[in-house]
Amino acid sequence: MTLPASVSTQRQIFLFWVPLAASWLLMCAEGPVLQAAIARLPDMQTQLAAFGIVTSLEIAIESPVIMLLATTTALASSRHNYMALRRFMAYTIVVATIAAILMAFTPLYDLVVRSIMGIPAGIADAARPGMGIMTLWTAAIGIRRFYQGAMIRDGRTRAIGYGTLVRLASSGGTGIALALFTPLPGVHVGCYGLMAGVVMEALYISWVVRPTVHRIVTGVEQTGVKALTVRDVLRFHAPLAATSLLTLFVQPVIGAALARMPDPEETLAAWPVIWGILALFRSPAYALPEAVIALSGERRLRSAIRVFSRRTGIASSAAMLLLVVPPVSDLYLRHIAGLPTHLSRYVLPGLVLGLALPYINSVHSWLRGLLVAAHATRSVYWGMGLNLGLTSLAVIAGVFFRTPGVATAMISLTAAYLVEVYYLNRVRTKVDGF
Repeated sequence: MTLPASVSTQRQIFLFWVPLAASWLLMCAEGPVLQAAIARLPDMQTQLAAFGIVTSLEIAIESPVIMLLATTTALASSRHNYMALRRFMAYTIVVATIAAILMAFTPLYDLVVRSIMGIPAGIADAARPGMGIMTLWTAAIGIRRFYQGAMIRDGRTRAIGYGTLVRLASSGGTGIALALFTPLPGVHVGCYGLMAGVVMEALYISWVVRPTVHRIVTGVEQTGVKALTVRDVLRFHAPLAATSLLTLFVQPVIGAALARMPDPEETLAAWPVIWGILALFRSPAYALPEAVIALSGERRLRSAIRVFSRRTGIASSAAMLLLVVPPVSDLYLRHIAGLPTHLSRYVLPGLVLGLALPYINSVHSWLRGLLVAAHATRSVYWGMGLNLGLTSLAVIAGVFFRTPGVATAMISLTAAYLVEVYYLNRVRTKVDGF
């Protein structure tokens, strides 16, 4: 996609990126909103921990469809390729939905959650109904991310931000209403809220994408563009899907480690809150890869994209620093998130230790975007494999030495991302044109 040269380069990048960042910010606000509702219901500690287990498992199951956003952004260059991508999307969500059904309704749940992850019985029992509620989560996510990729390639990033606003209003409104007017347990409240949000966003995106789809399917086929088959899409997407799977396995791995470290119920309840707050401040970085993929084709923008990404990271970490200042942190954790004092004592140190992550993730997202644009998707996969391996080794060491769970998890994550960034940057220097 080509941007006009009449305005400043940084402004061009900002105007393209900011709707995507707003979308991620709104999406990441969903977790804290629902957690705040759950925190005000009976059996708060168990329900918060169980909600964290459900979301970590569901996000791991949906991992094959998450990178449809990047794949469609990169490859939807013609009618033929768009149709191949759409068929691939359909096959992928069917397979992932079958996996979700097996996890929710067969003994596979007990094997994974009780035996492998070692989650305490009370939390595992509370989480299982949420898996059933979330069965169609992956299908809705896959549809919306496929269409969002087409819209990013078409330059219609603003509509994506509006779609996520629809999602947040639907999920937050549903969760709050159920918390206020029904006797449902917290996990049910949170999971019904999440499902309402993704379904409404998928419906919205399916409606507003129609002009983009019309332009793609009625446009003149470009000469010199390779006509992709579903197998070609699979070859491009598979390393990205594997990368996403490895990324999302980080949460279950950390959850399994926390269950075996000191104070497991407290740390398992505190960790989803920490992760949700971190996601809010990392959300500007989450929006960078697709912007980099879409814009890096213009050589004049490449240096500016690097500067923009680093500035985004600095601003994000600085904003998070403001939250951990004691008066602000107390206001948020006690009065907005609704956490009792004993859980706040676990959350705040984790946030302090994670202050560098928003900046690191911005550099990380810039590097990933460049490599995907260069079709070097295998390098992205190997980088995340390195990240997951280091995180796993570090938290296993924490289990062995009985170190504090939250601190161990946060230090492990930060160190692993730094190593991955180093690896991706080494690869970047070897890719022609970048």
